[in-house]
Order: sequence, then C-alpha cells, then structure tokens
Amino acid sequence: MKKFREIKQNAIKTLQIEANSVKNLVNFIDNSFENAVLEILNAKGRLIITGIGKSAIIGNKIVSTLNSTGTPSMFMHAADAIHGDLGMIQKNDVIICISKSGETPEIKNLVPLLKKGGNKLIALVGNISSYLALQSDFVINCSVETEACPNNLAPTSSTTAQLAMGDAIAVCLLKARNFSSKDFAKYHPGGALGKKLYLTLKDFILTNAKPHILQSESIKNTILQITEGRLGATAVIDEKNNVVGIVTDGDIRRMLEKYDTVKNLKAKDIMTLNPYNLDSACMAIEAASLMSEKKITQIVVTENGKYCGIVHIHDLNKEGIF
Repeated sequence: MKKFREIKQNAIKTLQIEANSVKNLVNFIDNSFENAVLEILNAKGRLIITGIGKSAIIGNKIVSTLNSTGTPSMFMHAADAIHGDLGMIQKNDVIICISKSGETPEIKNLVPLLKKGGNKLIALVGNISSYLALQSDFVINCSVETEACPNNLAPTSSTTAQLAMGDAIAVCLLKARNFSSKDFAKYHPGGALGKKLYLTLKDFILTNAKPHILQSESIKNTILQITEGRLGATAVIDEKNNVVGIVTDGDIRRMLEKYDTVKNLKAKDIMTLNPYNLDSACMAIEAASLMSEKKITQIVVTENGKYCGIVHIHDLNKEGIF
C-alpha cells in the first residue's frame, strides 16, 4: 500500500510542478514575444524551427500545430543542419531555435551559420543569458524553476513549457490571420475532427431514406413508413411538401397507451407539430448540438423550406460527430 501511495504522490507532484511551470510563463509574455510573433506574421517566407534532443521533439510538434493553423513551417534538426539541411532555409524564412540551456555544442555551431544567412532568429530558450539568447534577434523566455524529475535532470517541466509556449505562438498567429473553422477544415479533412468541420446534413440525406406521409394517411401506413425508413420516424407533410409534423417510435407507443383502438386514427391525430428542423446546408455538428440540447434523436432536414429527409442520431454517431 505504501508503494501505491508513493505512486499517486509522485504523479500529483509531477503534475503540480509542470502546471506551475506553465503558469509562470505568463510572466514572460513581453514585448519580445509580441515582436517575435509579428516577425513571423509579416514574414514573406516560412517558419523554420530547429532544436536538438527533447527540444527537437517539441519542435516537431510545434511545426505540426503551426502548419495546421495557417503558418507554413518546417522542422530542421540542429545536428543535421550542418550536414546539408541548411539548404532548406530560404532568404525570407524566419527561424526559431529551441533550447533549454542555449549552450549545447550543436546550437553554438549552428547559430553563426544562421546569422550569416541574414535570417531573423528567434530563441525559445530557458536561459536568457545564454549564447543562443544573446545572439538572437528576439528572445522568448521559457525558463522553469525546476524539472519535475526528482534529480532535476530529465527534461520534463522545461519541455512542457516549450510546448505550451509554442501553442501560445500558434494561437496568436491563428487569431492574427483570422483563421476560421472553415480554414481549419481544409487541413483536417480526415477523422472525426475533419468530419465535424465539413460534413453537412446534405451528406447524410443523400443516402438515407426519406420517409414521409400526408396528414390524412392511416396509422398502418404511418408505421410502414417508419419501419421502411429505418430512422425511427417519418415526416408528416402537406400537398406542397411543407413539413407540418413528425411521427416517431415514441409517438406510436404513446398512441397505444392512450387509445384502445387505432382503426380510425390518422397521422395528424398522433403527430408532433412543428418538429425541429434544419436546412440541408447546415453543418452536422449543428444538428448534433441541437439534438443534445433538445434531447431528440431525429432532425428533419429541409431545402428552401421543403422536406428532403431525416437524419438520425445514429448517423452522427457513426461518423464520430458526437
């Protein structure tokens, strides 16, 4: 039991140290940070991020975030740079060099070569008195008081701080570029995230059945439409294809509880009036939000006010929208 308690305590302590390290970064958002972001924003070239060791891994993640939010970026490993990869840097590119100490041999070898090319250099560094910081055009402070590692050696708090500061840079650039969810969708067409951003209700009704009946139709025909449509409901329309109601499985159950005989009943007698509906151009995520808010399992879909189909909650679940 003591070992289990120690595991919990160590985990909590690690998270607390790293959380405090990230929280402290707020104090380092200064004019140098702002000017660095503006330099990237106004650059005619790309953003090149470099680093070595754990900082290189963080750099790769930051590059991925920037590319997906509208800032063209590339990663260049500091060790590989002096063996040919410097060729990827173009005249108008801006460079971010990530390093905790700012004093590693690879970084010290690389910086003069970067400076020689005339590119603007941004240091994302944990030591603002380091060689890297002093040689850079802009300095973004990522200092941490201590690593979460009990020996204060393994990069933990420092890499977490680097990652968080990279996110801060990306979000600032995203906002400055007015990067919208539609822009985001262009770079994330795959997976559930992409589907949330580009799938519309029209994408669902193209393949779904379109169960519908007139108000005057019998309960038998109503049930047949619900069964054949496999959407748990049928729309009730008028002669001009306007939606006037909906009959769901729940309406059928309530009817059987209320009436001893259903022989003379019509669809209009049991339908729910003015059902929730959305235009086919609406995003699927909007339908998911409405279904969740109203606690319903189907949504009627219209085009120019006319009935064109039904989307069921299972359709959205199948595509990972919920």
